[in-house]
Amino acid sequence: MNRRNHDQHSKTGAREPRTIVVVAHEGCELLDATGPAAVFGVVNRTLREQAAPTGYRTIIAAEERGAVTTSAGVQLVADAAWRDIAGPIDTLLVVGSPDEPLCRTMANRELIHWLKEMGGRARRLVSVCTGAFLLAEAGLLNGRRATTHWMDVDRMVREYPEVTVEPDAIYVRDGSVATSAGITAGIDLALALVEEDYGRKLALAIARRLVLYLKRPGGQSQFSSRLRSQMVTGGPLAPLLAWLEENSHQDITVDALADRAAMSPRNFARVFLRETGTTPSKYLDRLRIERAKHLLEETNHPMETVARESGFASAEQLRRTFQRCLGITPRAYRERF
Repeated sequence: MNRRNHDQHSKTGAREPRTIVVVAHEGCELLDATGPAAVFGVVNRTLREQAAPTGYRTIIAAEERGAVTTSAGVQLVADAAWRDIAGPIDTLLVVGSPDEPLCRTMANRELIHWLKEMGGRARRLVSVCTGAFLLAEAGLLNGRRATTHWMDVDRMVREYPEVTVEPDAIYVRDGSVATSAGITAGIDLALALVEEDYGRKLALAIARRLVLYLKRPGGQSQFSSRLRSQMVTGGPLAPLLAWLEENSHQDITVDALADRAAMSPRNFARVFLRETGTTPSKYLDRLRIERAKHLLEETNHPMETVARESGFASAEQLRRTFQRCLGITPRAYRERF
């Protein structure tokens, strides 16, 4: 389906549903497949209630037609073997799995060849979690930006240098290719696809029925700085990180943090990166952004007040930092939440 046909489909409400092929495999993550499928299913239910044409036709494809055992021990039932799918595909969605089944699946050269061929034909190519490794193995992410589960980012960077990996994003769109982070991020991405296909109003209705935010911004961190600090237990920085959680809105410099940790600035920077996985300045920005997000969600304070109470020098500094870290402006974030 070309872009023109896609746009006509969206505007005219043509009766032909979009075909979503979900590529599953033995040992795959259950929610990688069922999360997005549930979103598309609720779209169909909502459209039926509005006496509108069905929006999506979801097909589960696997090595063979029939039962597929997921990593949760729950079985999916594949509608077809992927090699037998010959018709037009609107969206090809590839799911992930833990290490062992993922390695087995990546070794399936017939599947990788099929993905390479069909991925070039589908209007949209999507992965959830470590499904990005299958796309990368097929060469479909070469020269593109992509993401995957935060625990597997280093491996993707190491094994696929042709891919520009964005380690902290919930999902990444690069042209017709979209990759999402771990498991539930596939639901965020599915909602974004629904908004692309049918507009914000329907996507919001689906999110409300699923008791979800319409979307976390694509650039939003996979896990918060507060969670990062909880993961650093017993180390030399644990007291400092606990103090920072309560005081990040103050005027704080990296040198002052080093003094508080009783370290030289150089050693402090090295230890901080090792313990938290990021630099002191970026960590502080994250804490301040999280404080700003709370104020944007819970108050009607003007931007200058939000910036000041979050530790930013000005509303402009808040806007620039928000845009850089989350890919969204503070005003747009307030509107969405």
